[in-house]
Amino acid sequence: MSARIPRLGVLLAVLAFLAPSPAAAAAPELPDQIAAGWKADRIFVYDALRPAFPKSELDRIRATAGTVSFPVYVALLPRTPATRDLDLPTLLQARVGQPGLYLVWTVSDDYWAGTETLIRPGGLKGRDLTRVQLDDQQDNKIVTDRPAPRIVRTIQQAATAYDGRALPAVPAGDLTPERRYDDGLSATDKGDRAAFIGMGVGGVLGFVLVIVLTLRRRDRRSAPRKRGTQSGLTGPVNIWSVRGKADRWIVKAGKTLKRLETQISRTDVSSEVLDRRDDAKARLAAARTLRADESDDLTAPAGAFVLARQAHEAASGAGVRPPCFFNPLHEPGTVQAAWSDETEVPACTSCAKVLERGETPRGFLVWKKSGLLRLDHKAVPYWTLNPKEQPLVATGFGALEDDLTERVSRGDK
Repeated sequence: MSARIPRLGVLLAVLAFLAPSPAAAAAPELPDQIAAGWKADRIFVYDALRPAFPKSELDRIRATAGTVSFPVYVALLPRTPATRDLDLPTLLQARVGQPGLYLVWTVSDDYWAGTETLIRPGGLKGRDLTRVQLDDQQDNKIVTDRPAPRIVRTIQQAATAYDGRALPAVPAGDLTPERRYDDGLSATDKGDRAAFIGMGVGGVLGFVLVIVLTLRRRDRRSAPRKRGTQSGLTGPVNIWSVRGKADRWIVKAGKTLKRLETQISRTDVSSEVLDRRDDAKARLAAARTLRADESDDLTAPAGAFVLARQAHEAASGAGVRPPCFFNPLHEPGTVQAAWSDETEVPACTSCAKVLERGETPRGFLVWKKSGLLRLDHKAVPYWTLNPKEQPLVATGFGALEDDLTERVSRGDK
């Protein structure tokens, strides 16, 4: 049985959450409801979600929470403006008043996302939870269509931050599978073509079809390559995966910026620190602007990911690094790698090694309309897009020139 929450159940939960009524007007505020519920059960499931919530998910969360030496408080809610805009973990910890790990996970359709805060007993020190998450290479590869995988991983990360234990490997079933693609027609276009043929369309349509197929073959034969062959066959990543990466970095950047703001308010700081604060705020605001784009365009959440990661770097004082030119979702571009005899680009160490072999890295793939009637879709590296149609790719998401914040502020999306 699938562990996913039925979409109808989520919709009903949101409607129940938002629906005004005299009883709701007198009900306690949401943080008070959750804090009261935690007195009986440290996993709070919103009433409208509970009937359809898989017991296996709850059992797995409880089992993992029982393996750590600190209390774990979990709230599972529908995503609404209230749950999205409030800093619920902080509000809830203030009401409970106890140290521990506080997690608030919300759902919209099949997409789960969450925020968390780890509060230690007074005087107890350890690694920062955000730093553990940044160092976790599997953190952004975990599925988002059910809550348990990411909640379990967050509990494990908190345990590492708390007492230094090693992070276990993520089970294969919790990782987003690689997607493969076929350079031919998409499934929809194949169905359309079969329907046209079956209906006995005349010679004109048949002639057009021949032209389309001919042009597609010629495009594949003449596709330019910068250097050598292009490695890999994996297609574009799932857009929910990219959005999930952006969401987590936006949360991390927000926390880092908040800590910097607190430091500034309590002590006299240099102008350099104030400049870092302003830079981080601008990048984070631009990341949130891009993340608000709910279209199917992969470049928007990818740009949000880059900007949020840079906002965290600026606020933490680590120094803002450019993204990897070939894939902005990779590690930052810390290596100036030769792409051709006259071109060097910032690349992550993995892509730099591919270039050393005389190949072009697979890169960040996106769907591009193709064919005479532009009914077909093919997976292409993002840098082959027309920058006039996709301004975010003009400088490689800011890899070639640190201009992504300015482009977003001008509305170049």
